[in-house]
Amino acid sequence: MEDQMEKQILKTQNVHLNYGDFEALHGIDLTFDAHEITALIGPSGCGKSTYLRCLNRMNDQIEGVKITGDFKFRGNDMYSDDIDIVELRKQIGMVFQQPNPFPMSIYDNVTFGLRVAGVRDKAKLDEAVQTALKQAAVWDEVKDKLDQNAMALSGGQQQRICIARALAVSPTILLLDEPTSALDPHSSRQIEATLLQLKEHYTIIMVTHNLQQAARIADKTAFFLQGDLIEFDDTKKIFMDPAAEQTRDFITGRFG
Repeated sequence: MEDQMEKQILKTQNVHLNYGDFEALHGIDLTFDAHEITALIGPSGCGKSTYLRCLNRMNDQIEGVKITGDFKFRGNDMYSDDIDIVELRKQIGMVFQQPNPFPMSIYDNVTFGLRVAGVRDKAKLDEAVQTALKQAAVWDEVKDKLDQNAMALSGGQQQRICIARALAVSPTILLLDEPTSALDPHSSRQIEATLLQLKEHYTIIMVTHNLQQAARIADKTAFFLQGDLIEFDDTKKIFMDPAAEQTRDFITGRFG
């Protein structure tokens, strides 16, 4: 039982989310295992990004949002009144659809979260920068220009800098909201290769519109439709032998 609890790093039960009178999520039950990539798929507006943002309480900042249900991260209630949200977001980092490096040097981008947390030791910051950039598979491309503005990099490099920035504070889970949708195919493949390496150390939950991408790199896949979780299973099963007709229709391109 303890081994299963250790494996199940994040669990949500009966998650409902309302924007005013509109219910966007209708009772989502999902469990995420350590060191796996889970893809959230479904047509636009189906609730997958809304659900993803619940997992590090990004929806808290939206006026009129009401969230109910059970959210457990390592067995602890993520929506408890006494939770430290800054610490939670360090543990559950997020990378967005559009690369969004800060308008500062590569070095300062990667160390931003550490400095906010009070780390001032230059040796520790240097080590964190090198480790995070290597994990994000961009160290060799930028190691000689760490003082250069990150905005000058290519889109694919910028996105890997954003991944490095999230990794520098040593999270447990990495959330990614369509991390390659703004990138060219080559850059997208580089990000995919990076994510496959990162799952050795992190748990990754990713929204993607690219079904081929989900099939290539995800261990598990969850299919959302109009605020419902239709199906959640091993990726191979979802793509080769889905249980629900709606899943089959979406996978084969009949809608979405």
